[in-house]
Amino acid sequence: MGISLILKVAGVGLLVSAALQVLPKASREEYSPYVILSGFVVVLLMLLPEIGELFDTLRGIFGF
Repeated sequence: MGISLILKVAGVGLLVSAALQVLPKASREEYSPYVILSGFVVVLLMLLPEIGELFDTLRGIFGF
């Protein structure tokens, strides 16, 4: 996995947090759910290969 993946996830979290702080000041609060959802999707896409590797490891352990 590595520290780089953890730092990337933290970076996305910081960007989403900063965007959520700026939106009310720009009178664009209605975009907040979309910013949160897009941040979640980006992190999920970054973690997808790791999740696949986890399932492959579990298949190897349990022999499925």
